[in-house]
Amino acid sequence: MSIERHYFPGNNTPQGFFSYYGHILGQREARRIFCIKGGPGTGKSTFMRKIGEEFLRMGEDVDFLHCSADENSLDGVILHNRKAALIDGTSPHMTDPVSPGAVDKIINLGEYWNEDGIAANKAEIIDFSEESAGWYRICYNYLKAAKHVYKSLEEIYNGAVESSEIYRIVADIIAREFQGMEISLRPGRVKKFFASAITASGMVHYLDSLLSGFPGCSGSGDEGGLKRIYIISTPVGFSNRSFMEVLSEGAMYRGMDMEAFYCAMCPEEKMEHLLIPSLGVAFITVNEYHDLEPWEISRPGPEIVLLDTSDYMNSVILEGKESLITTLRTEYDILLNQAVKCLEKAREAHMRVEEMYIPNMRFFEISRLGEEVAAELKKL
Repeated sequence: MSIERHYFPGNNTPQGFFSYYGHILGQREARRIFCIKGGPGTGKSTFMRKIGEEFLRMGEDVDFLHCSADENSLDGVILHNRKAALIDGTSPHMTDPVSPGAVDKIINLGEYWNEDGIAANKAEIIDFSEESAGWYRICYNYLKAAKHVYKSLEEIYNGAVESSEIYRIVADIIAREFQGMEISLRPGRVKKFFASAITASGMVHYLDSLLSGFPGCSGSGDEGGLKRIYIISTPVGFSNRSFMEVLSEGAMYRGMDMEAFYCAMCPEEKMEHLLIPSLGVAFITVNEYHDLEPWEISRPGPEIVLLDTSDYMNSVILEGKESLITTLRTEYDILLNQAVKCLEKAREAHMRVEEMYIPNMRFFEISRLGEEVAAELKKL
């Protein structure tokens, strides 16, 4: 049984568009990376999706990397069995070959368009592109404001949490999961992505797909190599940074490779989810914006361990600031919703640009190119 996963390599954040594209597939581990170039509406997402779905039907493990501007569009596909990837190499990702010929190969879909037809819409393309960019700038201003509110909530919860209890829980987990493991001379590696994103459709997450199993373990029974899932329930704004960092550092020093998934509001510093394939363990943080109930996990088998951080907070402190917490959460929600509305406007303007490219593309030829690329990948 193949393993199909979905997540985001980039995100809309208070810092603007934030990218972890460099973590998709390393040069030394990859056999082939295709950088797909082309304008909006040129079929990049469909090109990659068709190839990914073909290898999925063949029983292989595939990751579908979604676009944070429009979660229905793809920014990349990873074919794990082939150690290959197809990546959108256009703005804002701007992925270019690192080892041309040896690993990387460029596919330019611009070779399949009617340049005169596109040029005839020059003024409209520029106008709608600038309009879309303007909405993104306003969106990021809203997200910057939301982060200040988020940090105020974090300040309150940090003052209420019983840190000694949290560290005791982490120590118990380390004793259980890392039992008998020695420190390794080769530290483990961490790949970083986003399990959820702030999109034009609102907050979107793919937590369930990440718990469908680990690539390379599709033959390991129904669990796909996944033995245990820790679901950590937290209020919005609570920082479980120390919790996740202690666990990830413990695994790294023991030579285990990991996948870490970060928070859109704090994309560089706040790890929300951690997958450790060699242990068969996943740590998932849930709150009202990315929630997951145990019965929603599609793959049966793994043991579920539930942890609620509210059980380790001083209730007296929280009750004393209940009114402030309510106000801050309301303000945060308002700012986040305004940011989403801006993303919706940006998407609408971007789709107007796509409408001017689509009639000028030779999609039949692009489809044949996709078949040629798939055939090349099957030889790897």
